[in-house]
Amino acid sequence: MSEETTDQDFIAAPSPVEAEAQTQAAKPPRARVSDVVDPDETAGAKLERKRDYLEGFLQKKPEVTNTTGAGGKLQQDVIAALKEIYDPEIPVNIYDLGLIYGVEVSDESDVVVIMTLTTPHCPVAESMPGEVELRAASVPGVRDAEVNLVWDPPWGPEKMTDEARLELGML
Repeated sequence: MSEETTDQDFIAAPSPVEAEAQTQAAKPPRARVSDVVDPDETAGAKLERKRDYLEGFLQKKPEVTNTTGAGGKLQQDVIAALKEIYDPEIPVNIYDLGLIYGVEVSDESDVVVIMTLTTPHCPVAESMPGEVELRAASVPGVRDAEVNLVWDPPWGPEKMTDEARLELGML
């Protein structure tokens, strides 16, 4: 060996015994149940603490969800029902096609659907509003349904959802 190699400092890995001793010293102490339990707490105090927890849990009222009105469950159910109606000429449901301008639900569970058609001379101009009214009225919880057919603003392809445009290859 040459003199150059003997002058270098080499660091040897610790032996397994030394490594275990170092890791033992670095570990934090384990948590024990006896560290948490208050030995001075009586059984009655412990029961009272549990009662307080249960009392708050049992007193909590369920959150009230709107069934009627904008964004209510009934409106969402009517929209889901309308999404099952497809335009006979275009393989997209009438909601995603943009033919439904609004679904209004009154406090008495009456539904008013405001809709249009692609053109006034649409082949389903006579049957589509009736089908929409029937489908909206068949949703559980709806008392009455009415369809208002409007032509202003006129329907245009920009009223379609992105899903409908993707289905038709327009995206």
